[in-house]
Amino acid sequence: MPEIDRHDTDILILGAGGAGMFAALHAQQTAPEGTKITIAVKGLLGKCGCTRMVQGGYNVALGGGDTVERHFMDTINGGKWLPNQDMAWKLCEQAVVRVRELENEIGCFFDRNADGSLHQKAFAGQTADRTVHKGDLTGIEIINRLMEQVLSRPIERLQEHRAVGLIPTKDGSALAGVLFIDMRSGKFRFVRAKTVLMGTGGGPSMYKYHTPSGDKTMDGLAMALRAGLPLRDMEMVQFHPTGLLAGTHTKMTGTVLEEGLRGAGGQLLNGAENRFMFDYDSRGERATRDVVSRGIYAEMRKNNTSENGGVFISMAHLGPDFVREKFSGMVKRCADSGFDLAGGLVEVVPTAHYFMGGVIVDADTRTAMEGLYVAGEDAGGAHGSNRLGGNGVANSTVYGGVAGDIMGADIRKMGALRDPDENVLAAEIERAQRPLHQKPGNVQALRHELQEAMWDDVGVMRTEAGMERGIKRLAEIKSELLETGVASDNLAFNLTWHDWLNMASLCEMSEVIAKAGIARENSRGAHFREDFPESGSMESSYFTVACQKGDSVDVTREAVQFSIVKPGETILLADEPETLVEE
Repeated sequence: MPEIDRHDTDILILGAGGAGMFAALHAQQTAPEGTKITIAVKGLLGKCGCTRMVQGGYNVALGGGDTVERHFMDTINGGKWLPNQDMAWKLCEQAVVRVRELENEIGCFFDRNADGSLHQKAFAGQTADRTVHKGDLTGIEIINRLMEQVLSRPIERLQEHRAVGLIPTKDGSALAGVLFIDMRSGKFRFVRAKTVLMGTGGGPSMYKYHTPSGDKTMDGLAMALRAGLPLRDMEMVQFHPTGLLAGTHTKMTGTVLEEGLRGAGGQLLNGAENRFMFDYDSRGERATRDVVSRGIYAEMRKNNTSENGGVFISMAHLGPDFVREKFSGMVKRCADSGFDLAGGLVEVVPTAHYFMGGVIVDADTRTAMEGLYVAGEDAGGAHGSNRLGGNGVANSTVYGGVAGDIMGADIRKMGALRDPDENVLAAEIERAQRPLHQKPGNVQALRHELQEAMWDDVGVMRTEAGMERGIKRLAEIKSELLETGVASDNLAFNLTWHDWLNMASLCEMSEVIAKAGIARENSRGAHFREDFPESGSMESSYFTVACQKGDSVDVTREAVQFSIVKPGETILLADEPETLVEE
């Protein structure tokens, strides 16, 4: 084993998005005085992660006829009755508390109406104007203000530290700490902690078109899988319908053009410039993300496409000045890639955006492993088979705060720091070092192969034969990756080494997605099986559970518990209207 730096803390937080930074702030409030809190992040604090990239906004029921109950029912219906209802309820209920905290304590400025109330708009699948926002750059506002709060407090920061393994105690009963690579030096660092929050985010960047940055590679879920933790809903990859399609020459391809464009009246046109979404759903462009993504994909398969193989979004009919004022961020993004969003047509394509699956947790973020908590996109359950636009950043900030509160309380009942299983620690180091002992090869070429395989065989529309074919292609890619090395003469900021580790995580998670997809023999939300197009009985809904057994991944099913409301029922009052959104 190489020399390892060993470091101790009390509360360790992996990730510095909305979940991680909120957890740090809340833990400082609830933990005993003198508790050491550490944030470790793969990039730089406030400059990386998916929360910063949020455009659309934050779902919260703030009156005007809207209620927590209505928000909850929209979330359950949007998730096609697969969500953990206790988690969904807490998300909707605590969003009201958290948005006030964001404004009054964190210092966020959201857009307001003339009377001073928060401006809210409706996203697809919502029956009320519910989404609070800061123009179309909401995530930057939230992350910048959170960063300021964290930097003003005595919270230790391990920046440019890549987590590579969850290390249990020798008896496997609890988590002892986390193994990192200090990317600035290339050296390993093991950090012991009494409680660890995993808030590393999702990042389904194993697809040809994807919205997260390339370093978002589902490392947290890969670590959890290797640690033996059960993962749920892993087949549920959300494709955002409108990813910018600017060609293969730019990294801007795949980035999101936010849902508010369609909510404001944006129209989708095929290659012949004909509006087509009403051919697939009576709600047209305002259908949920999964429905619109499949509509676009169907046009692509018919070759009714734009020059680059997608479709167009048109906003010009709303008035160029209106579009420039309301969607300034989107207008600039498109202009940077040569498109005129306000007055012309912009090419778009479904793009892998969000991961509904994740580690199985309870409504207090606790996992099956003592000492490990999970919040944000790493946690499964809150969204079921489909996340409503605006529920993502609400989920991260709500459950980040919950995790901080719970960890701060739980640490009071814990004793000394736990000692790690040195054998597992050595195995994780050996795994991470593997490419350093192989002949250097082309890691990026393998990543392109992976993205093509997942897009073709485990993408927007699926079949068992296609997913089986995808699993075979994945096995070949993984086998080649294990024989591919990287230059090892200088490990400081050795980005090719980290590209290799990114690929290892993506390969692990891609296999789980495909196997969970085969196990779900119906179509729900983001998961659509052309060989099983029916949704199946809502009353007998089940979720998939993936767990690593030795060198293989087993997928089983568990029945959804309807703890608050059953299919066919509602918690809304009988005289409440179906929707509050004006057409």
